[in-house]
Amino acid sequence: MKKPLIDVIFASEKRKGVLLLLQNGPRQMEDILKSLDTTRQSLLPQIRILEEHYLISHFDDSYGLTKIGKLVAERIPPLVETSETLDIDIDYWGTSDLNFIPSHLADTISMLKRCSILTPKLSDSYNENFQFHDASKISHSVYVMTEFLFPNYMELFNDLVSNDVNIHFIISSSLYNKLKSHGNSELNQIIQHKRANFYTYVGKVGFLSFGLNDYYIIMRLLRTDSKSNVSFIWCNSSNALEWGKALFEYYLKDSTPITGL
Repeated sequence: MKKPLIDVIFASEKRKGVLLLLQNGPRQMEDILKSLDTTRQSLLPQIRILEEHYLISHFDDSYGLTKIGKLVAERIPPLVETSETLDIDIDYWGTSDLNFIPSHLADTISMLKRCSILTPKLSDSYNENFQFHDASKISHSVYVMTEFLFPNYMELFNDLVSNDVNIHFIISSSLYNKLKSHGNSELNQIIQHKRANFYTYVGKVGFLSFGLNDYYIIMRLLRTDSKSNVSFIWCNSSNALEWGKALFEYYLKDSTPITGL
């Protein structure tokens, strides 16, 4: 009885390695052995299983993917990369509400592969991240979407304005209404500054805050039970920055400009 293909592929690192290796075309057995750092005696049983399931074929001592093998092999890397991304801290990802991520970005979440999950001291959990803010001050632009403001938010905004940073800031409708009811002439001046672009988002945000500058992404997510989480996602790879910019633009298209409070 044949094994399910999912078992054939993922129950053996050697079988998975062969499929991935052959994506670029047929290879001689000696080349396969060298690339996978294994022996012929160890690999041949795995090769036979792949052949029995019509994933690879061979001619003399050269092996290549079948049509089925190509269909399967090209789908392995995205799954592996997604798994590696979530494995960084599966408890964090597994207890976080990820419904805020649109489907096209969920499909590319492996772009966050090099991100870290950081947990500050509880006493520091609602303080700004100084490293992120310092990097924002020397960035061309900073992009933020948030449900809250830090207690020293005016100081943070003034730092950005003083350093000629372009500010792109989306706030939730509840935060907008709160700020509008309290009134703040100093914040109103920031909103009307030529480098400031403020917006309000009327839908459900689904996370606590998101920040992106030229160097870093920081994301504070909600748990699946809707409670805030002191841990946050910290990224600095070019792929993560690209993913973060796409996330901000996704929410920006349904946001309304704010011209004053």
